[in-house]
Amino acid sequence: MATDKGLTGPERVRKLQTVLHARAKEDPKRRFHALSDKVWQKDFLREAWEQVRRNGGSAGVDGESFKDIEAQGVDQWLGELARDLREGTYEPKAVRQVLIPKKQPGKYRPLGIPCIRDRVAQSSALLVLEPIFEADLQPGQYGYRPGRSAKDAIMRVHGLLERGHHEVVDGDLSNYFGEIPHAELIRSIARRVSDGRMLKWIKAWLAMPVEEDDGKGGNRRRNRGRKQRKGTPQGAPISPLLSNLYMRRFVLGWKVLGYQQRFCAEIVNYADDFCVVGKAASEEMLEAVKRIMEELKLKVNERKTRCLRCPEEGLEFLGYRIGRNYRPKGRGSYIGTRPSRASVQGICRKISEWTAPRNGILLPGQMVDDLNRMMRGWANYFSLGQVSPAYRAVDRHAVRRLRQWLCRRHKVRSGRTVRFPDERLWQQYGLTRLVTRTQSFPWAKA
Repeated sequence: MATDKGLTGPERVRKLQTVLHARAKEDPKRRFHALSDKVWQKDFLREAWEQVRRNGGSAGVDGESFKDIEAQGVDQWLGELARDLREGTYEPKAVRQVLIPKKQPGKYRPLGIPCIRDRVAQSSALLVLEPIFEADLQPGQYGYRPGRSAKDAIMRVHGLLERGHHEVVDGDLSNYFGEIPHAELIRSIARRVSDGRMLKWIKAWLAMPVEEDDGKGGNRRRNRGRKQRKGTPQGAPISPLLSNLYMRRFVLGWKVLGYQQRFCAEIVNYADDFCVVGKAASEEMLEAVKRIMEELKLKVNERKTRCLRCPEEGLEFLGYRIGRNYRPKGRGSYIGTRPSRASVQGICRKISEWTAPRNGILLPGQMVDDLNRMMRGWANYFSLGQVSPAYRAVDRHAVRRLRQWLCRRHKVRSGRTVRFPDERLWQQYGLTRLVTRTQSFPWAKA
């Protein structure tokens, strides 16, 4: 797998990735044995560093920041990491855990922050492993894959519904990332990878201890992964690929066991979210899902999993509602997509939080820039289907909240529109209007 010396570092990385992917694609049973030496190559480590640096993030338990590394010298730092990987002295450190608020008030999702050193090592390994396993992932898997997105998954579900697959299992798994069994996951990896050092690193990353707040002003460490031999650390660069590999067992099993043909049903999966869209009774399909998940040592969340018939009932998937939409002026209905009510409420809640009195010290220009960035980011994702009603609701809320914020700042009566009318907020202050985006896709006004 020699690379052309005339190529730049990133080009050499891409060329080797292309070779690995092609060989994996042409021989589904091929196992790769010489991979770890690519991970400590200068080109791969440098590319991994650039990716981690772009993603940003805070320091891990060792306190080492990007500024610290750059002050020391990135080349020297990468050289030391390469030496440890090559000589077998590399050992990952603990993961710092932070709690990220969920949509439901009072609920949190644990997120692991590995040290930058471990993030770069994992990212370099990912550069080697991803093209191999990308050849194996199933068409119905859309999460964390090059050239695929959540919106692609939405369009796939929409297409199946339009072709008469109206029975749906809206699936939810209990703590998917935390329940993936290590032994079965390693078998999924070893089916393609016979490099002992690479497998050793993956096992070590799965068994990294977690450092968390002990509630008494200090920290404590626990190692659920090593004790229970299950779970992938959310937040680690390698975790998305590992979770995709294990979910592949479910998607592939659905086909191999004959359920896809029997129920005329496909699985559409994104990360830990999935739905089964078919023509058989959704209750029968759910029973088949449970049987497979039991074999995979995963548990279906009975409370959140739904059986439904669409479009009579709306399906909420990846932030969208897919179901019956109505054309204006009584011109009939159609199966369509639109942002879900919860998604609209979510962005409105973020706008309210950012325009709260505690941010009264911001300059108006900074406040508007932050709101615009927030709203445009939301609209970039929610751009499929009938979006105009959702955009209008978000626009109204943003105008109202910005007006209240400006009234507090200028000490005028809240709610007065004379001094801060809508047009002034849009034209003078530059607040974005999402509804104007639909001029680029008039079908969204339906």
